[in-house]
Amino acid sequence: MKKHSMKTRLLLAAVGAAAALATAGAAAQVKERTLKFAFQNQTGHPQAQGAQKFADIVAAKSGGKITVKLFPGGTLGGDLQTVSALQGGTVELTVLNAGILSAQVKEFAVFDFPFLFNSGKEADAVTDGPFGQKLMARLDDKGLHGLGYWDLGFRNLTNSKRPVAKADDIAGLKIRVIQSPIYIDLFGALGANATPLPFPELYPALDQKAVDGQENPNTTILASKFAEVQKHITQTRHVYNPQALLVSKKTWDGMSADERQILTEAARDSTVFQRAASRSAADSALEALRKAGMTVSELPPEEMAKLRAKVKPVIDKYPHRWARPRSQS
Repeated sequence: MKKHSMKTRLLLAAVGAAAALATAGAAAQVKERTLKFAFQNQTGHPQAQGAQKFADIVAAKSGGKITVKLFPGGTLGGDLQTVSALQGGTVELTVLNAGILSAQVKEFAVFDFPFLFNSGKEADAVTDGPFGQKLMARLDDKGLHGLGYWDLGFRNLTNSKRPVAKADDIAGLKIRVIQSPIYIDLFGALGANATPLPFPELYPALDQKAVDGQENPNTTILASKFAEVQKHITQTRHVYNPQALLVSKKTWDGMSADERQILTEAARDSTVFQRAASRSAADSALEALRKAGMTVSELPPEEMAKLRAKVKPVIDKYPHRWARPRSQS
């Protein structure tokens, strides 16, 4: 009886030790770490709201072990610099206009095409469908890993010189554009002097009259306080911007399956939140800009038709085998 009790005690001890090891092993799957999340827009912008939601979800799902530290307003550099930092592993996360990734995978340029989408819902169907997911998968070979697509919205034109009430009014204006060949071609086709600049340099350039104007969604124009240095805004809605949420491939490869799952779930849930926040904010931003003193112009249908005709050669310039993704809806 005594011998049996000893065996029982040894067995129980062994089971307890194994359980402790298993628990320790599971806990070790999520390490304490801080991830730097850099992006261009200011705190309060829907992009920043999405980043904060992502950070909050990661903290909750990791039991506080993973901290996502936000760097808004381009404090760690422009988009191209941030992409390079992700590839090098010195910055872990970013979100940026998907078209900028054409430098990595040329087909991403399609997201900068003018008048490609009529609504955010159409864009979601493409980005969340096979086309958008295929592009994301190709980033892994470029030192980046795609987590999802957020919303920035439709881009509109501002300037400090004159109201743009018709398509021909754009000619001669010096317009800052994203550092993407399609944007240069697009505004060149409209007769403007397209000037690519990193976003952190934009406000000073507008303030010092180095450029006459710029183009961004109303929410970005409002959050960046461009109304302080721009008088006129025209609702051209010339490009819709999906944004790519990315993590450094070096960081991703160094994570456990549990940690990857946390980031994947945070990306999924924050995407739903961010898209809703962005589209809701777009409805009120224009009125806020009007109250801030900007004159608002809406192009009549015949002028929008002229605008589309002027930029059609920009689309025709690119290969059609990937230039027009079909909506999955």
